[in-house]
Amino acid sequence: MTAGRKKMNLGALRQLKSKGIPASAITAYDYPSAVFADEAGMDWILVGDSGGMTMLGYKNTLPVTMDEMLQFSKAVARGVKTAMLIGDMPFMSYQLSNESAVLNASRFLAEGGCEAVKLEGGIAVCGRIKAIVDAGIAVMGHLGLTPQSISLQGGYKVYGKNLKEYDSLLADAMAVEEAGASFLLLEAMPDEPAGMIRDALSIPVYGIGAGGKLDGQLLIMHDVLGTFVGDIEPKFAKRYLEGRRLITEALRSYAAEVRSGAFPAKDHLYPIAPEALAEIVAKHGKK
Repeated sequence: MTAGRKKMNLGALRQLKSKGIPASAITAYDYPSAVFADEAGMDWILVGDSGGMTMLGYKNTLPVTMDEMLQFSKAVARGVKTAMLIGDMPFMSYQLSNESAVLNASRFLAEGGCEAVKLEGGIAVCGRIKAIVDAGIAVMGHLGLTPQSISLQGGYKVYGKNLKEYDSLLADAMAVEEAGASFLLLEAMPDEPAGMIRDALSIPVYGIGAGGKLDGQLLIMHDVLGTFVGDIEPKFAKRYLEGRRLITEALRSYAAEVRSGAFPAKDHLYPIAPEALAEIVAKHGKK
């Protein structure tokens, strides 16, 4: 799918929006999944802090560090040829100051091979967004359900279900755009309000569980493949493969064949010339 496909960038994503073509996006955290996602023709790939849960077994995204995110990013960058790569700034990598925000954002580009960064929050983080953009780094905003603020938000829930929440989200979205963000991600919102925010902005607006009236969709790789090991099952996630069941069955078959002696079979053995084997046996075989 990547053969002859041009490298995706901000300009290409804006063109998709202008043509009314939804962009497809997925998360990735390692080299193989990045290769698969790129070959599938994803328009952009997010190295999400969700990797802390999907890959490292954390209960939420809060423990994820910059070093862990950069390790994910480096691996993913090696596998990406055409998709635009966006790094997810982890908890406390941008909240402390503009200086730390710019420094950590720059590390995603200089060390992690990313082309943009994503950070959560609205009006409260617009100073950080402007500082990062002023440093020449493209920023994706993130509103609605923001997992790094889960303790303040009181758990995982849908946002924009009443006028007060919608007004707040719209004000945040407009402020994020004004601060210089190049695109916006909305998470866990009803279809219609999310679409209204999209229509109110000029930048591309994508969704993860925010309906179909947006400029594209993002899903978590492990949700799509059915390989997430945990008790969170978002309503918006569609499972396209029963990966956990298939992988477990494959490993169970392997273990059974080892025990029965069916593996390794003749096809899995390296050959040796009979005369060479005879010499080895003659010298070192049982007496």
